[in-house]
Amino acid sequence: MPEAPQNRPTPIDLQTHRPHSARVYDYIMGGKDNFAADRETAAKVLSNWPGLRTSMLANRACMHRMARYLAEAGVQQFVDIGTGIPSSPNLHEVVQESAPEARIVYVDNDLIVLTHARALLAGTPEGRIAYIQADMRSPDALLGDPTLHEVIDLTRPVALTVIAMLQFVEDAQGLVEALLAPLPPGSYLAVTIPTADLAPESEELAREYTSSGIPMYLRTRAEVECLFTGLDLLDPGVVPMPRWRPGPGDQPLPDTATNMYAAVGRKP
Repeated sequence: MPEAPQNRPTPIDLQTHRPHSARVYDYIMGGKDNFAADRETAAKVLSNWPGLRTSMLANRACMHRMARYLAEAGVQQFVDIGTGIPSSPNLHEVVQESAPEARIVYVDNDLIVLTHARALLAGTPEGRIAYIQADMRSPDALLGDPTLHEVIDLTRPVALTVIAMLQFVEDAQGLVEALLAPLPPGSYLAVTIPTADLAPESEELAREYTSSGIPMYLRTRAEVECLFTGLDLLDPGVVPMPRWRPGPGDQPLPDTATNMYAAVGRKP
């Protein structure tokens, strides 16, 4: 029998005619889950700053170091804002290597991202992974999602990771405060965020993204430090990504090779 109309899945409008930040990132990193509009925007931003790919690779390496540090510090719950299209190793793979019982909730507002995430991401039997379709610019809806509360115990410390996402939010300070508010003492905030302080080319990069329909806001070091108001900022503070706790085998990069700051803070 044909499927009843009311049971048919609602068609997903992927808006392939418009660039999306996750798909632009996917293309620049060599992925295949992108469309012509994404590739066109990527080509423009790369023409303005060919070093963007190097900065993106440094960002991913920094995320791995942050995730590993937090897991080894005893954090077993993670909420990752702006998951992006999966490419291994993902945050949960790094975390569950140290803490197999860890629980991770990935959050993204793009259905194509979540479709790929659900299909490609699998964690350890001891832990748990969940995915939420939510817009970080609506923190009340995100924090009220039933799935979040099924997986994350908000009476225990949580690591909130916002990696290369706050540039797409005008009021980054307000968003961070709203997301941290329900988290208990001992929770962490980990961010990477673009700036024009390190690479002046970032100004043109931001203009290109904005003109393509993806508003981008760059932050100074002082503005990034303000995001950690009320938190205990961990050493080495707000620094260019390659200088956030590099490992012994990490390739050194000059500050100007990247366009992002990195920092982690603990909620007292």
